[in-house]
Amino acid sequence: MTKSNSGRFNRIRARLAPALLAPPILAFLPALTLATFWLGGEAALLWVALGIPLLFAAFGGFSSQGRNSAPRDSVTGLMLREGFELDMERIVRDCAATELRSALYYIEIDEFKELVNREGQEAGDRVIQSCGERIASTLRNGDTVARIGDSRFAVCLTPVLQLDLETCVQMAGRIQAAVEEPISLDGTTVYASCSIGFCLNNRAPSKEYSDWSAAASAALSEAQQNGPSGIRVFSADMYQRSKARGSLRDEAAKALEAGHILPWFQPQICTDTGRVSGFEALARWMHPVRGLIPPGKFLPVLEDAGLMERLSQVMLYHSLTALNAWDAAGLKVPAVGVNFATQELRNPNLAENIKWELERFDLPAGRLSVEILETVMTDRPDDVVTRNIAALSDLGCQIELDDFGTGHASISAVRRFNITRIKIDRSFVLRADRDPDQQKLIAAILTMAERLELETLAEGVETVGEHALLSQLGCGHVQGFGIGRPMPFDQTLDWITAHEAKLQEAPEIGRHTR
Repeated sequence: MTKSNSGRFNRIRARLAPALLAPPILAFLPALTLATFWLGGEAALLWVALGIPLLFAAFGGFSSQGRNSAPRDSVTGLMLREGFELDMERIVRDCAATELRSALYYIEIDEFKELVNREGQEAGDRVIQSCGERIASTLRNGDTVARIGDSRFAVCLTPVLQLDLETCVQMAGRIQAAVEEPISLDGTTVYASCSIGFCLNNRAPSKEYSDWSAAASAALSEAQQNGPSGIRVFSADMYQRSKARGSLRDEAAKALEAGHILPWFQPQICTDTGRVSGFEALARWMHPVRGLIPPGKFLPVLEDAGLMERLSQVMLYHSLTALNAWDAAGLKVPAVGVNFATQELRNPNLAENIKWELERFDLPAGRLSVEILETVMTDRPDDVVTRNIAALSDLGCQIELDDFGTGHASISAVRRFNITRIKIDRSFVLRADRDPDQQKLIAAILTMAERLELETLAEGVETVGEHALLSQLGCGHVQGFGIGRPMPFDQTLDWITAHEAKLQEAPEIGRHTR
C-alpha cells in the first residue's frame, strides 16, 4: 500500500470508526446475525461471523489505546504528524459544532541542528526525548501532543467552553520553563530552549484546520524572529508578514541561482602606503523591480532556506574571478576576503573544495582571506570547524577574525586558530577621533595584536579624523565608507585607477622643492 493510499485509509477509518464502533451500532449485532441466518442460511451467517470481527479490527475496535493507536515516533514515543492531523480535523469539527474553544501550539527547539553538529545525533535524540517528555508533563488529560519534525512539537488543548488568551500564554510559559531545565548527558549538562507560536481556534483565519495550522506556524516564525525563547500569539497582520517572508525566501532562492545575488567589493587600504591592500566581498541583491535589497533582509531568509553554503560557493567563485580580472587589467590587488559563517565551516569538505577552486583559477592560497566571526570561536566550535580552519591555514589562506571585540574571544583561541589578522569592530572606531575612551580601547587592542604578531584592520572608518587617528595609533589597514563603499566589480576598475592616481599626486613628506 502506498503512503498516499495509507493516509487516505486512515482518514476514512478516523471518520467512520466513531459511528461503526459506537454502542448503538453494537447493540444491533445480535439482530443482524439473526436476520442474516433467516435470509441466507448457515453460509451467510458464517461470512458475517468472520467479517464483523475483521471489520471491527480494521477500524480499531480491538485497540486498547483508542486514538493513540496512531503510528508513534521511535525516539519520543509521541504521535506523528499524520495521527496529529487526524485528531485536529476531529477537534475542528467538534469546535465548529459546539462553539468549544481550543488552542494549537507549535514548539521548535532552538538551534537544534547546531546542537546535533556539536554533540552528535545520539545526544540530539536524547535531548528531543527529554523535551518531549517535559512538554507532555505540562499538559492536562485529553490534550494532544505530537512530534511533527526533527525539532518541532505540536500541542492541541482539549476543547473547553472557556479559554482565554492569558491562560494560553501561561501554558506556553509552563512548556518553555519545562524545556529549559538543564539536561544531563554523560556527565555534561546541556541547556535547550524553545520558541513557541500558538493560535486560538476562534482567532484563526477560518474554521478549516489548514488555516488554523498556518496561523500557528506564522506565530512560530514570528517567535523565532524574536528568539531564542520567543513566544508569540497569532494576529492577522502576522499572517501577512509570514506570507511576505515566504515569498521573499522563494525569490531569494531564485535570485541566487539566476545570478542576481553577487559580491560587491569594498576596498581596504594600507595606512603605511595608502595603497589598496585588498577587497572584502559582500553579498548584495539587486532586485529587478525593488532595486538593492539590504543584506539584513535577504541573508536571514537564505539561512532559513538552508542556502548559505550555496551563497558561499557563489561568493567564492566570483571573488576568485575578480582576482584574475584585476591581474589581467594590471591592477595590484593582493587579496580578497570572503566571509564564512558557521554553517559553511561545518562542511567537512570545505578545505578540499577551496583548494580545488584555487587550483582551478591558478591562484595561490595566500590571496584568499577567510573571514570568520569572533562568535565562531566563543560558541564552543566542534571538531569539524576546528579542523577546517586549521586546514585552510595550512593551505596558506589568510585567516581573519571579523568583528573583533564583540564576541569575547580568548587569546588562546586566537592562537589556536592561527589567526593572521584581526578586524576591529566598527563600534570601537565610531567617533574614536573625538572620544578618549575609544582611543584607549583601540590602543589596547593594537598593543595586544603587536605582541601576538597579528595584522590589524579597522572596520567602519567613515571620517578623515578616524582614518588619521588609526594610522597614528599603528593600525595597519582601514576599511569603511570613508575609504570606499561596496561596489560592483566593474566599478572597482575605475576606483582603483582613480585611487592610484591620487597617490601619485600626493606630495612626499620631507621632500623640499626650490
